[in-house]
Formats: sequence, structure tokens, C-alpha cells
Amino acid sequence: MKLNTRTIVAIGIGAAVFLVLNRFVSIPSGIPNTTINTAYAFLAFLAVLFGPIAGALVGFIDHALTDATAYGSIWWSWVIVSAFVGAIIGLAWKRIDIEKGIFGGKEILTFNIYQIVANAVGWGLLAPVLDIIIYAEPSDKVFLQGAVAGLANIVTIAVIGTIFLAIYAKTRTKTGSLSKES
Repeated sequence: MKLNTRTIVAIGIGAAVFLVLNRFVSIPSGIPNTTINTAYAFLAFLAVLFGPIAGALVGFIDHALTDATAYGSIWWSWVIVSAFVGAIIGLAWKRIDIEKGIFGGKEILTFNIYQIVANAVGWGLLAPVLDIIIYAEPSDKVFLQGAVAGLANIVTIAVIGTIFLAIYAKTRTKTGSLSKES
């Protein structure tokens, strides 16, 4: 996949929208430094539209900017995981050709398998392990935070991300739907 102008613009706009969603449309989870973010549904949407590189860059750039502006410092372990989640969901890009206007049961299932795996591995395993290695955080704390973040992202993406993709697919012309009149 090469980065064309459209993808580069999408990364910039996507990171900006993700930042706004992360900062202003998140719900406290009750677990310290862990919120329920609608932004991950938008990240998943962009990753499917533009692929794994765009997904990784949007996740990385936004999470770094969100941390810097909200907390004054960047929590690199979670920034890395946001990039990982965006990249893994972006791998579905080849299997879901949303531009053809098709987003039925098979595509919804494929999308959700990718996002569940990305979030389970990213937040359930990678983020806590990196927190322990990089920041010497207590394991019980970081595994709880990771589990809550992962489950919240799975549900948010399954609902909102699926809706975003279904609506977008309806705006595309289905392959073979146009025919030449005699």
C-alpha cells in the first residue's frame, strides 16, 4: 500500500477528529486513567477505509497528541497500542472492499473479528506488559485498566464502528448496479 495524497489528508483529518473525540466525547470508566472512548470507532472506520498504515498513524499521532494535551506527558505504551490496534484493524481493508458499497453480514463479521482480536491482544496483553516494562507499573492495576479499555473499545467499535461503515457503504455505488440503457 502506498500513501497517496488522499490517504495523507485522511491521516491528518483523522488524527484531528480522533483528538477531539478522545478529549471531549469520552466517558469515565471508574478505573483510574481509563475512559470509554468513541474515538476508537472512528479509528476503526478510517483503518478499514485507508488500510493498516493509515490506521497505525492515526492511532499513534492522536494518542500522543491526546496524552500531551490532556495530561502534559505522553504514555508511550498506550500510544504504541493505539497504533497497533489501528494497524491490525486496517488489515481488514483488503478483505472488506467498502468502496464497492458492500457491507453485509460477512463484512460485518470480518470487521468485528479483526477489531476484537486487535483490542484483546492490544489492550489485554500488549498495553499491560509495556506498562510493566516501561513504567514499572503494578501488574494488577495495568491488567485491569487494559481489560476495561479493551472491552470498552470492542463494544464501542462493534456498535458505532459498524454503523459508520454501514452508512458509508450505502453512499458508494455497488459494483454492477449501473447499467447502460439501450
